[in-house]
Amino acid sequence: MKSAVETLNPTRVRLTVEVPFEELKDSLDAAYKKINQQVTVKGFRKGKIPARVIDQRFGRGAVLEEAVNDALPKFYTEAVNEAELNVLGQPEVDITELKDNELLSFTAEVDIRPTIEIPDYSGIEVEVDAVEVTDEDIDKAVEQLRERFASTSPVERAAEDGDVVTIDLEAKVDGEVLEDGVAEGVSYTIGSGELLDGIDDAVKGLETGGEATFTSELKGGSAAGREAEVTVKVTQVAARELPELDDEFAQLASEFDTLEELKADSRTRLENTKQYDQATQAQERVLEKLLELVEVPVPEKLLEDEINTRKHNLEHHQLGQMGLTLDKYLEIQGKSAEEFDTETREAAVKGIKTQFVLDELVKQEKLNVNQEELTEHLMRRAASSGMSPDQFAQAVVEGGQVPLLVGEVARGKALALVVEAATVKDTNGEVVDLDDEDEDEATAEATETAEAAEAAAEDKPEA
Repeated sequence: MKSAVETLNPTRVRLTVEVPFEELKDSLDAAYKKINQQVTVKGFRKGKIPARVIDQRFGRGAVLEEAVNDALPKFYTEAVNEAELNVLGQPEVDITELKDNELLSFTAEVDIRPTIEIPDYSGIEVEVDAVEVTDEDIDKAVEQLRERFASTSPVERAAEDGDVVTIDLEAKVDGEVLEDGVAEGVSYTIGSGELLDGIDDAVKGLETGGEATFTSELKGGSAAGREAEVTVKVTQVAARELPELDDEFAQLASEFDTLEELKADSRTRLENTKQYDQATQAQERVLEKLLELVEVPVPEKLLEDEINTRKHNLEHHQLGQMGLTLDKYLEIQGKSAEEFDTETREAAVKGIKTQFVLDELVKQEKLNVNQEELTEHLMRRAASSGMSPDQFAQAVVEGGQVPLLVGEVARGKALALVVEAATVKDTNGEVVDLDDEDEDEATAEATETAEAAEAAAEDKPEA
């Protein structure tokens, strides 16, 4: 076999392959054997029909077609390996010449990973939010905890903001009650915004037994996105009573004996959360700076496939589960179809560039992933998927996804390496020392950041 490579552009090549006919012998034998099992010829046992009879009865062309179909993947793979190409996706193959007993020639056009030069990234500088926890932040956190321990008691008066009402609901569209538009005994806190638009104004001022009708756009169910006439009946009004902010509350709501200890713990928790957010912000901004430094050509076919995949997942999975169409979602988001297409394309480009650059860094820095790192990543992915680690691991293995997980961890390690070399300052001008982070935690955070960038700001629908 002889092969040659022609570079069509930085991300696409054309392979030209010539195969002497003697190298097709195994595929020809396999073709005769396969046809033998599929046909019957009077006077011959099944599977024992001579090659010359098959040629006479079914045509040599049918045999050659079967043999070429069998041989092409093997010779294509050999040509790719010989040229040391890192191919992407499936090739477009064209048989240019087929001479019986002489020669098979074909071309294969395929996308390849572009050659990327990673420049010195040690000079990257980024600014992140400072970690500042105010007394107001602590008061807000304690107040949220206090809300969780609120009690309710029925009252004989009109409903007010903050009250908890028990209500029955009935929704009509075009005068017809929806099958899934009736609910009884629903508990709702007035002012929480957790139900339908307009419900707060409807129930405020109603006493037990009171009823009101209002118009609202349904957020879910069979008529999601449509205007409905909703009737609400209040069956109970209850006032919420918050516990006193004292040591007794601290003992009720936590493992601490005093309110001051509870507040000190809240401060520590808030600081840890903001430090985590600061580290994630640093990783995101360092990655953006890195991508600005590197010239990354993007294969057009790969880009179009990625765009189509993102649109399909959004429209048929995420929005489908919410009972929304893409048009309705765009209306809710206040976006035009053109704006959506532009954002999706930009997101896909960023995702592809991120993967190419970080993969090149993995190769350049000779980064490896050990079993412990892979297991920890698998545990995190399992938790986020809602599956047990064993179930997730089984699904990964059965789906042949282990190399994908390895790649995710490796890219996370590459990003962590760049962040470590960068200069990170907060908005107060202070240098942020991310080295204080546990190395495994830093890698885990960087892995999540890299995954998010590869998902690249994909539109996430909100209820």
